Amino acid sequence: MNKTILVLSMAFLLAACTTTGSGPGEGAQQAVSAQPAASEQQQRAKVHVELGSLYMLDGRSAIALEEARIALAADSGYAPAYNLLGLTHMGMNEPGLADENFRKALGLAPGDPEINNNYGWFLCHNGREKDSIAYLLAAAKNPLYPTPTKPYTNAGICSLRMKDDKAAEDYLLIALRLSPTNTQALYWLADIAYRKGRFADARQWATDIEKMMEPTAELVWLALRIERRLGNREAEARYASQLRRRFPGSPELRLMAQGQYD
Repeated sequence: MNKTILVLSMAFLLAACTTTGSGPGEGAQQAVSAQPAASEQQQRAKVHVELGSLYMLDGRSAIALEEARIALAADSGYAPAYNLLGLTHMGMNEPGLADENFRKALGLAPGDPEINNNYGWFLCHNGREKDSIAYLLAAAKNPLYPTPTKPYTNAGICSLRMKDDKAAEDYLLIALRLSPTNTQALYWLADIAYRKGRFADARQWATDIEKMMEPTAELVWLALRIERRLGNREAEARYASQLRRRFPGSPELRLMAQGQYD
């Protein structure tokens, strides 16, 4: 499977609540990140989690972990702190610790859509794609979640990892309907259409992306192959030139040089 052209954003809304439960999406609730802190202790925890998430995004994992621990010292039942620990350990390629902390977060906030989405995404990338879908859909179908396009996109990508193009396309189309500027959903829809021989559809999806963002090597390579299949040699040559000029060290350029178009 082609790698994702956009790195999935780690700017998660870190959420929490103090209810208990188990299973994906049990007791749908609003992410606590969208709610005011319920106590002074929770406010202190919230501030440290927000700070820790910035360190995590900056790649400063050790500081992010410390901020999460300070948050838990202030409020041991604050689910976003465990969520932050899960995300950080995930980024550090420590799946055991990531899983443990995501589960603690879900134990405290089983219906939190952000934590469900994050745990589902973690499962998807750790050999448990089938299990991931339930958590992603729990997030996507939560009526209090403002960005359902994200878990629907993730469900589409996880379905691709299971080689289920039909389910992937269904999820991605929903994601795109919810957010027409979702370039990640557009890319994978173009990829599916290309592999299924629907080259005109693939071209339209790719063209839509080009109107919204700067090109990446993955996108240029896909567009080049689409035009090659459509027999448009002028456009193919234009994309080939762009690949050479803008992405000289890319794997896509090596594939082109080797004539490995499919």
